[in-house]
Amino acid sequence: QLHVVESGGGLAQAGGSLRLSCAASVRTFITYVMGWFRQVPGKDRDFVAAISWSGGRTFYADSVKGRFTISKDNAKNTVYLQMNSLKPEDAAVYYCASTTAQRVDELRSYTSWGQGTQVTVSS
Repeated sequence: QLHVVESGGGLAQAGGSLRLSCAASVRTFITYVMGWFRQVPGKDRDFVAAISWSGGRTFYADSVKGRFTISKDNAKNTVYLQMNSLKPEDAAVYYCASTTAQRVDELRSYTSWGQGTQVTVSS
């Protein structure tokens, strides 16, 4: 089973940037689609971005298109989420997870969730 650990969260000002990392524990990381989701208290966990096993295809929620970039380094078993032009509404706990399913924007497709990393954005 793929285990993941997120890092890189913290406090940023509106308009600023943060880069999140998701380190996977298994070499078979290369065969998984990796995704980022986010969740604020009392709300559902929402899709943010996903990247194919090869890194050749990326998927984004409309709310982050043009501001966030997902990438991966298969040699390091790591997925990144570069977040630019942050907005207060981007504040959430960000989670990384893996899937082999086709619907990469659906929460139920994913397994092997990490513990999450908190992102706070000050206005």
